[in-house]
Amino acid sequence: MVSRLFSSIPSVTRKLLIANVAVFLLQSIAGASEATRAWPLWFELWPWVPAPYEVDGPGFMPWQLITSGFMHGGLGHLVFNMLALVMFGSSIEHEWGARRYTIYYVVCLLGSALLQLAAATYAIYQGQLVLTLGASGAIYGLLLAYGVMFPNRKVTLLPFPIVLKARTLVIVYVVASLFYGVFTTGTGVAHFAHLGGMVVGWLLIRWWRSHPPRGGSGGPRRDPRAEALRARRKASKLRAVK
Repeated sequence: MVSRLFSSIPSVTRKLLIANVAVFLLQSIAGASEATRAWPLWFELWPWVPAPYEVDGPGFMPWQLITSGFMHGGLGHLVFNMLALVMFGSSIEHEWGARRYTIYYVVCLLGSALLQLAAATYAIYQGQLVLTLGASGAIYGLLLAYGVMFPNRKVTLLPFPIVLKARTLVIVYVVASLFYGVFTTGTGVAHFAHLGGMVVGWLLIRWWRSHPPRGGSGGPRRDPRAEALRARRKASKLRAVK
């Protein structure tokens, strides 16, 4: 049953899930030894540290914009993000196809990292050193896309058992991220990364809608399994009317 559920996850979402879990296992292995405990620090997102400030660590490296998005701070952090990845990413990949979905995910990941980099660099001037890791920025981008594509679908406001329309859920998370990002500090949550993923995702969706692909290439490709499921649902509704 587990293998059947896993195989039902579309290809790119499944690969992202595997990659995040694999990186978390590598983090855990590295953290278990004194000799390798500092290795993951080279892949978390560090702020850019201007002179005359100094930090005890590698500092910002360009690859951290990507690598930090596959690392997590604990098992709960990983599980929460991966549940959201499968929940939102699967439907989006079915609608857009693998290519466009991959582009969107990577762009949201980079956008969230860049905004968080700016926020963490600003924090240096306030005497705070903030390191960032996690897929949450890209996940928030997926949440935004889900709310745009399926605004009236009912989803649960995690971690609370509250059911909302997807559009309402997006608004709640945007307001919460903006409020906590501006008015709170030291929460241990990268609120600006969340906002970055959503803002960049929204801009990319707007761009795609105003510049549709020509000749049918590069556009959304519907998953055949999703099409078959829709056809069965439609047929069952028609039979119910009879």
